Amino acid sequence: MSHKRMPKRKAAIAAGSVVALGAAALLLPHANASQDGAADAAAPRTLKASDASSLSEQLAAALGEAFAGSYYDADRQQLVVNVVGDNNQLIVQAKRAGAAVRQVDNSTAELEAAAGTLKADATIPGTAWAVDPRTNKILVTADRTVTGDKWDTLESTVEGLGSGMATIRKSSGTFKPLVSGGDAIFGGGSRCSLGFNVTAGDGSPAFLTAGHCGVAVEQWSDSQNGAPIGTVDQAVFPGEGDFALVKYDDPATQAPSDVNIGNGQTVAINQAAEAAVGQQVFRMGSTTGLNDGQVTGLNATVNYPEGTVTGLIQTNVCAEPGDSGGALFTQDGSAIGLTSGGSGDCTSGGETFFQPVTTALEAVGATLGAGDGAGDGAGAGGEAGAGGEAGAGGEAGAGGEAGAGAEAGAGGEAGAGGDAGAEAGAGEEAGDEQAGAGDGAGDAMNPGDGAGAGQEEEPGMEGGH
Repeated sequence: MSHKRMPKRKAAIAAGSVVALGAAALLLPHANASQDGAADAAAPRTLKASDASSLSEQLAAALGEAFAGSYYDADRQQLVVNVVGDNNQLIVQAKRAGAAVRQVDNSTAELEAAAGTLKADATIPGTAWAVDPRTNKILVTADRTVTGDKWDTLESTVEGLGSGMATIRKSSGTFKPLVSGGDAIFGGGSRCSLGFNVTAGDGSPAFLTAGHCGVAVEQWSDSQNGAPIGTVDQAVFPGEGDFALVKYDDPATQAPSDVNIGNGQTVAINQAAEAAVGQQVFRMGSTTGLNDGQVTGLNATVNYPEGTVTGLIQTNVCAEPGDSGGALFTQDGSAIGLTSGGSGDCTSGGETFFQPVTTALEAVGATLGAGDGAGDGAGAGGEAGAGGEAGAGGEAGAGGEAGAGAEAGAGGEAGAGGDAGAEAGAGEEAGDEQAGAGDGAGDAMNPGDGAGAGQEEEPGMEGGH
């Protein structure tokens, strides 16, 4: 399936209201209509999260420097747009487009400058930051390893940004790369997970996984100590992302575009989409099974011991060692992210960071989904609503007949809950043998039922991929 990435948000693209209003007029046919009472009369539209993300992209370009971020109000199913300044005409245009408008103090440029200061003065392993559009501030998080002088430096840097610019909080866990996804993949004593099947730029079948898995191990198998099924073609970590493209060794591999969510059920993946703050998302992991939560931040920076990674999605979805590379997706079949790392676990909670799929696809030159014959032998995925049926997984897990999880649904040989391989930390540490999640996947897209919990091997940030 071909996918063209939406253009990135552009903050401060216009210095004056003339350019911004020109863009707004192009976006909104009725931009020059009478505005007396129009701002109050235009009711926010009811939107799906994917549609809200698209509208946000359009408004970011139309409003120019007045645009200060947005988020999705899942309860009201509305896009909330932050606007700086009191230009009533711009506010009217945003409301006419269907967004709820909130006037805020911090501009996108000011927030980006503050993030730049954090990068320059507080790049400390165990820290992360991302803009939270719901508070119009930068949320800075420090894990339990940030103490003493490191904490003092971080705290003073945040205070130096000025009142109302950033907040800081402590996490009880530790930030670390993880390892997993839908179906487990193994290599060199490490265990990661297949994220999404794709078609490489040369037309060959491939899959995406975490970059820290790709830089650690060149060849991957769908079973512990099994023969390799794929070879790493490209990998980025650390730096501007955490993603890898692994090409299947057999060019005839038929790899379906779906996510194995356990108990013989799959969710068909039909597109890649940008994340929206406030959006509900699901993560499938071969350690912890199916879990859900919300997107809490975009363009997050995470300082792992191995280096700094930028451009990530921040969420409150739990994850544990054994979950890296796994799929972050929506119930209507949109691919959102690849599991990178985080802190906490699926007992106490925590935060997890994801590589945006759209960015990864663009960087490696791949398209979502498989080529000719993709999906043969796979269960009928369909769209799965919460608690609904996602279709029987049949013989194929997330990797089809030759992909990760060959002939295995959840609880099969290489599917979620299969033989849990040795988890590896950033240094390929021996892992936890209890990573079964198949029995706990429960109903389709109902992550609360009994996901198996793998045990964290390392309390520090040198944990599993």
